Amino acid sequence: MEISAGGVVFRKENGACWIQMIQDRYGKITLPKGKMEPGETEEETALREISEETGIEGEIVEPIETISYRFTHPKHGLMDKRVHYFLVRAVGGNLHAQIEEIRGVEWLEPREAWRQQVQYGYNNNDSVLRQALSRLGIEVSGDEMG
Repeated sequence: MEISAGGVVFRKENGACWIQMIQDRYGKITLPKGKMEPGETEEETALREISEETGIEGEIVEPIETISYRFTHPKHGLMDKRVHYFLVRAVGGNLHAQIEEIRGVEWLEPREAWRQQVQYGYNNNDSVLRQALSRLGIEVSGDEMG
């Protein structure tokens, strides 16, 4: 079992809310996340991975959801993975993509983040992003495309 953690990162500025989305090395829209290291809590893993992948320092607001899925590891074959997602408020840092891991990162208006997730994201992140937006007071529907 591989355990990872990550988050839906948001910032509020002049009354507007922005959601951070990344484009992974496969060109898919997703959320920053990564593998837990020995001795770390899930929260510590999420904040470290967000910082490493996007340059943004965050603070945990609350847990959102834990998702589980299987993937094919190049060396170990079929593996189970569990990812703990948190709602994370951006508190500092400068946005920049860790090009070894991801292709890009940007701040999007919440409905645009949702549109990109639905169109270009991984299905198992739909509920994570929907719940995060809901906790920020933004309701979206599954078929909303703009």
